[in-house]
Amino acid sequence: MSGRNDIDALIDLMARLPGLGPRSARRAVLHLIRKRALLLTPLSDLMQTVAATARECLNCGNVGTGDICEICSNDARANGLLCVVEDVADLWAMERSGTFKGRYHVLGGTLSALDSIGPDELRIPKLIDRVTSEEITEVILALNATVDGQTTAHYIADQLEGRVALSSLAQGVPIGGELDYLDDGTISAALTARKRL
Repeated sequence: MSGRNDIDALIDLMARLPGLGPRSARRAVLHLIRKRALLLTPLSDLMQTVAATARECLNCGNVGTGDICEICSNDARANGLLCVVEDVADLWAMERSGTFKGRYHVLGGTLSALDSIGPDELRIPKLIDRVTSEEITEVILALNATVDGQTTAHYIADQLEGRVALSSLAQGVPIGGELDYLDDGTISAALTARKRL
């Protein structure tokens, strides 16, 4: 009886993941159990490792296994370009496109008066510090084309005006669209055709 309860608990946990509902979680768990040696055991081992080693980069906010992520520690990417994104999923979406060769800054959200999220709740003060300390020449605001995303972009642009060149993603990013859901070609086109603010 306890074995079935463990399986139900696993299904319930899987159903909490983005994009999975109860039915999808059941199918995923059944597939994992059927492929125990090939999938379930290695997945379990790797999840334990990631749980023990994953951490937020102290510099940009990316997720990695060290205090400083691979992107921040790559000297070839210290080219003066800094791409500002809302969250790590957006950073990963930009990396998938393979177009951007600079560094990133993850804000950890967007400004929202309704949710009482101001600049100090985000990584905006750290962004301003990085512009000076890392000799940044251009800040690309790659925030989601939502009301909160655009409000945040305007706030950052005001804070950095006159200190650094500012640009934002251009065509290809639909109003209300989120970077994590865009295909690589759309992200690449938007980054290439970015516009000055």
